[in-house]
Amino acid sequence: MHVKILFILFFGLTFFSLPAQTNDDLQKEIEGLKNQLSNMRHSFDRINKSVDDIMWYNKVGDVAFIDKVELTGPPPAKIKNPTGQGAKNPLRFKAYVFIPKNIDSGKKYPLLVLPHGGVHSNFNTFYSHIIRELMAQQYIVVAAEYRGSTGYGKGFYEKIDYGGLEVQDVKASRDYMLENYDLIDKDRVGIFGWSHGGLISLMNIFDYPEAYKVAYAGVPVSDLIARMGYKTQRYRDLYSADHHIGKSAYQDVEEYRRRSPAWQAHKLKDVPLLIHTNTNDGDVNVFEVEHLIKSLKAADKKFEYEIYKDIPGGHAFDRIDTKFAKEVRLKVYRFLGKELKPERPFKNLREMERVSYGF
Repeated sequence: MHVKILFILFFGLTFFSLPAQTNDDLQKEIEGLKNQLSNMRHSFDRINKSVDDIMWYNKVGDVAFIDKVELTGPPPAKIKNPTGQGAKNPLRFKAYVFIPKNIDSGKKYPLLVLPHGGVHSNFNTFYSHIIRELMAQQYIVVAAEYRGSTGYGKGFYEKIDYGGLEVQDVKASRDYMLENYDLIDKDRVGIFGWSHGGLISLMNIFDYPEAYKVAYAGVPVSDLIARMGYKTQRYRDLYSADHHIGKSAYQDVEEYRRRSPAWQAHKLKDVPLLIHTNTNDGDVNVFEVEHLIKSLKAADKKFEYEIYKDIPGGHAFDRIDTKFAKEVRLKVYRFLGKELKPERPFKNLREMERVSYGF
């Protein structure tokens, strides 16, 4: 009992002898810890990206020449010190280039521009089976790690401009390829992507219709205004952060409208477009894509679409490795192939599956 009393007295006196911390002091400590955790997360992302770069060679190096190039897009949307040296320089970013190993250097080949999905993500080996399928058909592919992509540090992560300048980054990757690779037929360039990559694909053909012959948008983010309504507060906070749009949809609904394909559908011109969505998508609610489809119809635009009903895989229903997913991708390849005319289009699903299996 005496030991317990002494123990209580000792620690009680020690506690009361500590300097009192104000709320401001505690808040500073909390913010410091948050910054440390944030920096650690970005450090881990860099490591993951380095591993992923190696894995690309492991996954598709037998069928593709792989390069990772560095190019530039527009200056950042927000600059902390706009009068500082080099503040308004174009933003540097990376892009993957995949070229089939069995091509004829004397011929010209179609280019596919493939922007990755995710508010903050990157072009990772989840797409490796798709790259294998594209190499087999003899497409050249460029995949931009546009501003906001993960794996390149906190500064690059916070350059994101969702539905804004990363659209131009992807267009810059397309232009880079035409300027630097004589193998590419400038009249056979297409763009396709899923989710946020679908949004970027749509905005590219809306803003630069002369640059593309065909486009595919899979489960595309289509209406940011509606999206802010059905997503969580944490998700909404990503967009209203100072380094992002900087305002909520409530504060600037027109800015969210400007970045939403469903509200820009009137800009579609003569680029053949295919849209797919899935009713059980847990990320992009089907009504977003339905709004896009209705907007295109209301503007009397020519396009194709299909609304799939509760297909396993949800948001990734046509990117996974099920037979149904491959059947849908075969539809996509045939749609793209009508305009881009690759050297070796798949004749049937069996031929495509052989590529997936690696023989």
